[in-house]
Amino acid sequence: MEAKMIRRYDIMEVCLLAGKIMLQSGAETYRVEDTMMRIAASYGIKESHSYVTPTGIIFSIETDEPTKTKLIRINERSTDLEKVTLVNGISRKISEGLYSIEEAYSELEELEKSDHSYSFLVQVFAASIASGCFLIMFLGRWDDFIPAFITGGAGYMSVVYLHRFVPIKFFAEFLASFIIGILSFVFVHFGAGQELDKIIIGSVMPLVPGLLITNAVRDLMAGHLVSGLSKGAEAFLTAFAIGTGIAVVFTII
Repeated sequence: MEAKMIRRYDIMEVCLLAGKIMLQSGAETYRVEDTMMRIAASYGIKESHSYVTPTGIIFSIETDEPTKTKLIRINERSTDLEKVTLVNGISRKISEGLYSIEEAYSELEELEKSDHSYSFLVQVFAASIASGCFLIMFLGRWDDFIPAFITGGAGYMSVVYLHRFVPIKFFAEFLASFIIGILSFVFVHFGAGQELDKIIIGSVMPLVPGLLITNAVRDLMAGHLVSGLSKGAEAFLTAFAIGTGIAVVFTII
């Protein structure tokens, strides 16, 4: 009986670790819940329940003994869709019976510690290219591609560094958009740029929470109202911070 209970706790640990990695990496709420319940079912737990919010996971299993429930807190969230894909791959292998409980936990633990993101310089370069391309997409001039390239990269770099010194996302995004506005104005003022509005629009696009908005809508459509509304509120605050930073620049100049 004791060995059986230990095994159930081990299954819960595997499910919670998988859910934690997915939620921290930007997965939708319903996908996290579904993956956890599928893993539990693959290990013989016929009845399990999961409740996921952007800041926590509650998971329980129904047995012939009293229900076992565990809660974990999620403090940091980022975007790493490769980790989400890898957890889904591990979940499929568990369903096929290829991983024991110990092997699955070891794989997930190794995945949690790994870093699949691109280097910081690559991310800045990608943000710069995206800013220039967004400027062209919004019918900007090719003459403004370089100003948008530089301003967008500087803005992305600012939001990453500022978030380390000011661990409040709203202020980091506000200050980054303020820097974007100032740099855009400087380029136009000295004749290096032509259309101030297009340069600003292109440069702030890497800061726009596109994935967060998409997940909020998908969670709402799936019936996860708490997660959908909270993610929508977070996306709104980010958009508000970006807009406020640019508005302050226009007020000053």
